[in-house]
Amino acid sequence: MPYVLLAAAIAAEVGGTTAMKYSAGFSRLWPSLATVIGYVLAFVLLAQVLKSLSVGTAYAIWAGVGTAAIAIIGMVFLGEAASAARLAGIGLVIAGVVLLNLGGSH
Repeated sequence: MPYVLLAAAIAAEVGGTTAMKYSAGFSRLWPSLATVIGYVLAFVLLAQVLKSLSVGTAYAIWAGVGTAAIAIIGMVFLGEAASAARLAGIGLVIAGVVLLNLGGSH
């Protein structure tokens, strides 16, 4: 169950970050509200996850997957460059999360 909550926290954070792009510096009401709601939900869910997962594991997954997802959204939907360096960076973020989790929770 903690991984389901973690996935929901990641989705809320990614949704909030994506909405922030459309908020025009928090000058547009609905994207601004979506940003705030997304981040509040993300932190509430992450707090629940931390009851059963170590902070290092949970945060590595949350930050790494969120970063990779936002980078991919930027490239696919927002017209950001999809260079070899950016794709390699996404791969390295994912590899880092995997390595941190293989190291165990000690």
